[in-house]
This record gives sequence, C-alpha cells and structure tokens, in this order.
Amino acid sequence: MLLMRKTALLLLLIIFSVACEKKVDLIVHNARVYTSDDNYTNVSSFVVDEGKFIEVGGEELVEKYKSKNTVNARGLPIFPGFIDSHCHLLNLGLKKFEVDLKGTKSFEEIIDKLKDYSSNKKLSVLRGAGWDQNDWDKKELPNKNVLDILFPDIPVVLTRIDGHAMLVNQQAIDMAGITIETKSEGGEIVRQNGKLTGVIIDSPMELIERIIPKYTRDEKIKALKSAEKICFEHGITTVDEAGLVKSDILLIDSLQKSKLFDLRVYAMVANDKKSLDYFFKNGPIRKDFLNVSSIKVYADGALGSRGAALKKSYTDKKNHYGSIIISLDSIKKLAIRALNNGFQMNTHAIGDYANSEVLKIYNDILSSTSDPRWRIEHAQVISDDDFPNFNEKIIPSVQPLHATSDMYWAEERLGKSRVKGAYAYKDLLDWSGRLALGTDFPVEDVNPIKTFYAAVSRKDLNQFPTGGYQSENALSRREALLGMTIWGAYANFEENLKGSITPGKYADFVILDRDIMEIETDRIPSARVVATILNGEIVYSTRFDN
Repeated sequence: MLLMRKTALLLLLIIFSVACEKKVDLIVHNARVYTSDDNYTNVSSFVVDEGKFIEVGGEELVEKYKSKNTVNARGLPIFPGFIDSHCHLLNLGLKKFEVDLKGTKSFEEIIDKLKDYSSNKKLSVLRGAGWDQNDWDKKELPNKNVLDILFPDIPVVLTRIDGHAMLVNQQAIDMAGITIETKSEGGEIVRQNGKLTGVIIDSPMELIERIIPKYTRDEKIKALKSAEKICFEHGITTVDEAGLVKSDILLIDSLQKSKLFDLRVYAMVANDKKSLDYFFKNGPIRKDFLNVSSIKVYADGALGSRGAALKKSYTDKKNHYGSIIISLDSIKKLAIRALNNGFQMNTHAIGDYANSEVLKIYNDILSSTSDPRWRIEHAQVISDDDFPNFNEKIIPSVQPLHATSDMYWAEERLGKSRVKGAYAYKDLLDWSGRLALGTDFPVEDVNPIKTFYAAVSRKDLNQFPTGGYQSENALSRREALLGMTIWGAYANFEENLKGSITPGKYADFVILDRDIMEIETDRIPSARVVATILNGEIVYSTRFDN
C-alpha cells in the first residue's frame, strides 16, 4: 500500500511538473547578460517566445520552461541589439554603384581609382564618394582641371566624405547651368582667380543633384539589402536613417510588408516639401519595424569642408564663418509645424553658431511641451555658455568616431580654446541626462564596437593619442552601452519596445566573443559578433545554425 502511494505521488509530481513547464521558443543561459536595465543584476539567462523576451533571471529558467531551442552561451557576453542613432543606410548600400574614395591619401590616388573604375565601362555619370582633403599631404580642396581633361563628355560627381561638398567636372557644371555668376546662398560655389574650381559646398549641390540620373527602384532594393546584411553582421538591429524622402521611406515599408527587409528603421523625413506635406497630412507611421515620426533638418554644413556655422571666423581661413543652410526663420517655422503635427525635430548642427541658434529655437518652442525629445544631430562644437541650454527635452545625438577622426585637424579649424567645446560628450551628457550614439555611416565605420571604443578611450585604432583626445570628455563603459541601446531607444520614443533585455520587449540581442565591459580598453576593437538575433530569430551567426 505504501509503495502504491509513493508511486501515485511520484506520477502526480511528474504530471504536475510537465503541466507547469511552459513551452517557449528559446532559452538562452550560462551567459553574461548586460540588460541595459538597472532592475537586473547578475543575470545569466532569459526566455524568448513569439519574438519577445518573457522572463530574465538565473539558471533556474532552464528548468522552468520547455523550449524548442536552448542555447548554452558558455559564458559569452550578451547585449541588447545595438541601435545606431544616426546613419545613412541607403547611402551605405548605394556605395556599390560608386567609386570608393574613402581613405585616399592624395588627389592623384583618386584619379587612378577613377581611371580603373571607368575603363571599359559605358557610364552616363561617373560617381564617387569618400574623399577627404584632410587626409592628404596637401590639405587643400581639389580642382576639376584633371577631370576636365580625362572625362570631357560625361558628368563626374565626387562627393566628400561628409556629404557636404562635391568635386564636379565642367561637363556636370554645364549640365547644371552653373556659371561664375551663379549665386550660392546656404553654401558656396568655390572660385579661385575668377574661375570655378569644381568644388561645391552644401545647398548649391542641389543644382548638381538635379541633373544626375536617379537610382532605379531595383538598385535601391539591392542597396538596402546589402546595407541590412552589413548591419546584422555588426550586431545592429535598429538604424536611425538620418533623412529620407517619401518615396524611399515607402519603399522600405513595402519591402518590410513583403518580408523582404527585416532591419528595424527609425526614418527621419527629409526636409523636402513633398515628403513633409505627405507625412504631416497622413501622420506618423509606427510599426514593429518602421518608425516615421521625426523630421531631419540641416542648420549648417560640416567642419571638414568649412561649412559649419561658427560664431567667430575659422582659425585657418580668415573672415570665413561657414553657412546656415536654411534661414533661422525657416527653421523656426518648420519647428512649429513639426510640433503641431506631432513630429520630433532632429536638426543637424555642427558649428557653435548653428548649435546656439537651434538651442534658442528649441527652448522657446518647447517651453510648454512636457516630453518632446527633440534632437540635435552631431552637437559638435558648443560654446561654454550654450551647454546649459541642453536639458531633458533636448537630446544630443553624437558620433564618437568623429572625435577620433577629426582630432588631427579640428584645432586648425577652431583654435586651442574653441576646440575644447568640440566633441564634448561627457559635458553634453551632464546637461542633457542622455546621449544617443551613432556612427554617421558611411562617413565613419559601421561597426558599433568601434563607436564604443572611441567613446570610452578617445583614441583611434592605432591607440593614439596616449591618454586619449580631450579625455575629460570620455564616457564610462556603462554610459557608452546605454547610449547604444536604451538611450537610443528613448531618443526614438521606443524605450518600451527595445533597447534593453526586458520582459515584453522585442527579443533583439547580440552575442560577442569577448566582454567589452571588462577587457582591457585597447582590446575592445578586437571584439567580434558571434550572433545577431532579431525578434528571437538568428539573422547573422558565426557559430549557430540559422
């Protein structure tokens, strides 16, 4: 009788245990999980079902749930999917249709690349991008003369690395109707000795863009898929696309609806009349994979091409102050329109004058708005008296790699005193409370690990300079991680959906081969992605089966 009772009790416990085991899609355990959420400590496991995290905890979760798939991470570090808070996804993919000029060390090297690329090809336009005269021995803007000799019959359009300047040949100039008398409001058509040099900076570039053949729909689809693959390989699960016209946003939407494009996109609407009219009329788009609820505005140009608007003259070009691209009155009117239509405003501001004026406009218009989360993209050069104008309503969206790329020449542009307010990420964080971190790719490298390294070390990949560039503005590792995850989500009004490994949020996470929160600082750039998981599904892996 006793044996029968024990057998019955054992059967009952087995049945009860099986009944209590909830079937889920995935359990990950034996990991070092950095949740980006202060509610959890010493977390080693989490559970995913139907594309979302449902529980986070310790090894007991393995016994609590019955899973279709169980991953023993073997102590590897796991982070929320990385968010790149400022980038140009479509442009990254379109690089496959251009001559890659990034990293060239002279104008002569550019010419060699153009000749190699164009040989035996029938081209309607010769495109190239990525040149930076600051990388050359002769740090002067180039001239079109050689292009005119080599390519007299097709337009040549070579975009500077920051996207704020072009070098074009005479054929392109003639097709665009540009002459020595053409006005250049909001930028510059560079002249030398009474002649056009072929360099065009900021707003007048639109004259060239009008005559360049547009990329086809098929080319754009190939570009987006190529860029998506690159992002997944680097652990990026959300990108903030910094300015797209209506047609490109709707293309992404259609691809996502057809399950042909999976990357999550926060798309800023370009300051284009047709695009703004359409989205202000139809309202924001907020879907699992697409968020269209902000507009992108350019206040000024870039520091490298001397288009950034400064309060005082450039140190290396007397009586030159850069340019405000659209009038401050236009920026203010657009800000009011955005607010009235329920859109965030994300304004590109590089120079201290541009930042100062945008801050004034923001603080004036947002005085009675409780939680606008308007953004300043780059916030690159700030005067001492303007730092206090950042606050919880205004989020700096910054790119740490810019500091370690520009440090070789930034002081030449700004001088010793003014440069101290440049790339001042820690100071910005102290005033605003949050930072959103991005890369500005393809201007900088896509890899978020390099962003993390630049933020915490203030060094380039050659570990220069010793001690870090203006190291007082380095971020802690925790701050850098938050800037690439939950703060990035917050800047998009998506902190309840993503940015941390938290129950109820999308199961987006990345596994690395080493712990960037613990290893020696100089070893951080060597970290590699083991797997990228989106919605609980592997989208990139070096060790696990898809």
